[in-house]
Amino acid sequence: MDLMLFAPEISLVVTGLAVLLIGLFIPTDSKKILGYLAALGVLVALFFTVSSLGTEATAFNDTVSIDALSQFFKIVFLVVALLFTISGIKYTEGNSHTEEFFTLGLFATIGMMFVASANDLMVLFVGFELASLATYALAGFEKKNAKSLEAAMKYFIIGSLSAALMLLGISYVYGATGTTSIPGIAANASVLVGSPMGLVAVVLLMAGFGFKIALVPFHMWAPDTYQGSPSVVSALLAAGSKKMGIVAALKVFVVALIALQAEWQTAFAILAVITMTYGNMVALKQTSVKRMLAYSSLAQAGYITMAFVVLTPMALGGGIFYALSHGFMKAGAFIATAAVTYMVLSENKDSTDPDHIDNFRGLGKRMPVTALSMTVFVFALAGIPLTAGYMSKFILFSSTIQSGFVWLAIIAILNSAISLGYYAKIVKYMYFLPTDSEKVSEPLPYTVAMIIAVIGVLAIGFWSEPVVYWAMEAAKVLVGGM
Repeated sequence: MDLMLFAPEISLVVTGLAVLLIGLFIPTDSKKILGYLAALGVLVALFFTVSSLGTEATAFNDTVSIDALSQFFKIVFLVVALLFTISGIKYTEGNSHTEEFFTLGLFATIGMMFVASANDLMVLFVGFELASLATYALAGFEKKNAKSLEAAMKYFIIGSLSAALMLLGISYVYGATGTTSIPGIAANASVLVGSPMGLVAVVLLMAGFGFKIALVPFHMWAPDTYQGSPSVVSALLAAGSKKMGIVAALKVFVVALIALQAEWQTAFAILAVITMTYGNMVALKQTSVKRMLAYSSLAQAGYITMAFVVLTPMALGGGIFYALSHGFMKAGAFIATAAVTYMVLSENKDSTDPDHIDNFRGLGKRMPVTALSMTVFVFALAGIPLTAGYMSKFILFSSTIQSGFVWLAIIAILNSAISLGYYAKIVKYMYFLPTDSEKVSEPLPYTVAMIIAVIGVLAIGFWSEPVVYWAMEAAKVLVGGM
């Protein structure tokens, strides 16, 4: 076996352990270097992943596969991890637990990457739990913040329930097919067609993945967790952890259980409609920007779920392309919120609601780079042309229409129009409502992370062809298993 196939994962393991050990022996005021070391490790892993594009191989008795699909999502996870580590440099400034913060983030990313490469349900489940256990701790990183602890507790309880449902569903699939190998299940899934065991397995797996992706009605943990967690952690959860659920669901349903398409396709259509509509409607009423972004994230998950309904190569490619675009957009939006939170807490340490939309009043004057970046992110999430969000929606919605699901595309387009209401509200507060406050200094790590995200959003929007081609290549891995 060629260990270079796992050079990205090995790089992150080595970096995570180095960060943890070095952090034990240096004083708190010198721990900023750990953030730079973590970011460097992510860049090395990203280099190894990009340099191995086009590689196709399996390892560990075919339980792990390296292909276009896994490589695409690995880059999604590494991009989000890079934004997380860079912005975390400022967030952890002066924190004695800095090494734990970055180590947990790196190991969460490793878990996500193994899910992307999983060719066996057991590997997939173990990768899920590695990422989940790390993010449970990150959600409650602010131990003296009641909201952070509440976020971590809700996330842990609901996450544990979803893991149990997922594992029970896997056990039914294994009991019927005699294997946990994804290609093996696909070859033997006919025994589940029309059987009660097959229906129960689909219901359990949809519930388990529904929690991970935050589809309504399995979403109840997401708004509270995203709001209560540190904004930098919310970026990792919304832009990274959710994509892990999407790639896992693609592997399980579109590859392993494609024979049961009749059982789950309609269910995904219903979940997509309910999720995007509920997410957008509730987001309109929010005054907390983080909570607004959380419900927006539900709506985005609803759009991506359309790929499970249409199931054409173009739709699957569009859903995969959307995952990368959303990673830049959503992570950037939460990091911009983190910058505003930092400003508010710097001025008033006793503030209990630093992400309230009133704190964005006059942001264009006070923090011009943050305000401009946030404007790009929310416009991209709304699907404004020349952004990654527009290209993602265009591909996904047009493929839905071409496949005859015109009703689904119309609902999605209407929901996208509704979302402009709350996205424009943020822009209104930043640029059109007056403030007497003076301009403040914008923290460099947050600014760098936002600029990287803005470049990603605009680059994919202006020059989308190579990324679309790459996403379509990833979709071929799924189509080949259908």
